[in-house]
Amino acid sequence: MKKILLLGGSTQQIPAIEFANSQGYYTVLCDYLSDNPGQNYAKKFYCVSTTDKDAILEVAKNEKVDGVVAYASDPAAPTAAYVAEKLGLPTNPYKSVEILAFKDKFRDFLRENNFNCPKAKGFSSLENAKEEINQFTFPVMVKPIDSSGSKGVSKAEKVEDFEEAYKIALDNSRGKNIIVEEFIEQDHDYMIAGDCFVIDGEVEFWGLLNSHRNDNVNPYVPVGTSYPIFISKNRLDLVKRETQRLIDSLDIEFGAFNIEIMIDKNDKLYFIEMGPRNGGNMIPDLLYMATGEDMIAATIESAMGNKYGFNNKIIQNKFISTYVLHSDKDGIFQTVQYKNGIEDKILKEVIYKQKGDSVQYFDGANKAIGIVFLKFNTHEEQINFTKDPENWIEVIIKQVI
Repeated sequence: MKKILLLGGSTQQIPAIEFANSQGYYTVLCDYLSDNPGQNYAKKFYCVSTTDKDAILEVAKNEKVDGVVAYASDPAAPTAAYVAEKLGLPTNPYKSVEILAFKDKFRDFLRENNFNCPKAKGFSSLENAKEEINQFTFPVMVKPIDSSGSKGVSKAEKVEDFEEAYKIALDNSRGKNIIVEEFIEQDHDYMIAGDCFVIDGEVEFWGLLNSHRNDNVNPYVPVGTSYPIFISKNRLDLVKRETQRLIDSLDIEFGAFNIEIMIDKNDKLYFIEMGPRNGGNMIPDLLYMATGEDMIAATIESAMGNKYGFNNKIIQNKFISTYVLHSDKDGIFQTVQYKNGIEDKILKEVIYKQKGDSVQYFDGANKAIGIVFLKFNTHEEQINFTKDPENWIEVIIKQVI
């Protein structure tokens, strides 16, 4: 029986474990949390941090695994590439994966390879950053170089805001390194996002989506995605052309990549992120509902050295959205209330919390309460929901005094 090593056992990562099981693979799971839910699905579990490359390599050697997957996990992606490269298993170059996983390395790579890139610089100390911050034009974005799910990302409108933004980023950085970037103003309603899949160096599937934000909570943390994408054909062609050029520049051979892209008023395209893994917030599930293409299957089979083919059928008149359940305050979870007939649009509901569980203010994807999948009859219905989802879905929280 072939063995597959999966890095990460959160609720969102369980579908990858389940698919691997369904294909008859022996699933070995690593996660640093001893109570992760994924261990209940894997055949064998090791309580090992997925960022500890050498410890994971030892597990992989001992288990004699045939493939390694860091499904929907930015921190674990370099580990998966490192281990696979050491063992001669299917992988993209470790160096390329590391570039994509660290924001400072990614910005340097973009600049050196003639991609559009905002002025950006990494810092390891507040003192050094304060000495150079006047060289930037405000506003600036301040981010941890190594976090995912928009954790620790904030905007400093003026120099007086910078120190607080730096401290927020620092608190969310594993390596205590920060990057400062000049702000880009996008010329479209929603962030361009979603997943694409590469086979033999070519993007064979485009799962491009709109990524939605809640300005009243945190404008930099996604609160949902929607299909189909709402941009012009010219801009869509630009996205595809530049993404393939980036894939070529990095010598990428295969796999899922989660992208976030912005285009400014001059039609200049900027890569905000290109994560070397499937998207979080159950993006592969949304894409399967919308297109019938199975990104989880493609990820698992490609990591095991098997060829995978996409149908790439043109899907019309399907309007699928997700909404990330979240709270604008700390408190105790009570229930989710659906209003104005939205319950008739629900395809699937995944709730991470039970009544009585504590919840926190939504300042990162790790603070999500759950995800709801919805299907609309028309584009107009979908847009109406997107503009004001709280009018349709309310998370009831009891505040603790």
